[in-house]
Amino acid sequence: MNTSVILICGLVTLGTLVYVFYIPGQIYTGPTKTRLVYLRERKEAVYDNLRDLNFEYKAGKFPDADYQEMKTSLEDEAAAILAEIARLEEVAATGASLRDRKGARV
Repeated sequence: MNTSVILICGLVTLGTLVYVFYIPGQIYTGPTKTRLVYLRERKEAVYDNLRDLNFEYKAGKFPDADYQEMKTSLEDEAAAILAEIARLEEVAATGASLRDRKGARV
């Protein structure tokens, strides 16, 4: 009786370990994010934060000085993100136009 309980516990433990730590041959990790996709997501998050900050300020949760400081910080971050998005889109457009002209006769 005692041996069979130990054997069953060992098999359950082994099965649990295999289930938890087994790595299949192929793992789907999802689509890869480009820098541009990441920046667009970050822009949306910053805009959401600005909306939340404005709402909470109007609700009286922040003093004027703290509100202005946080608003300025978020606006600066948004401006930097927008500038980088514009730069990356310009580079992508320039690269696309160069590929279109490649092989064309002048």
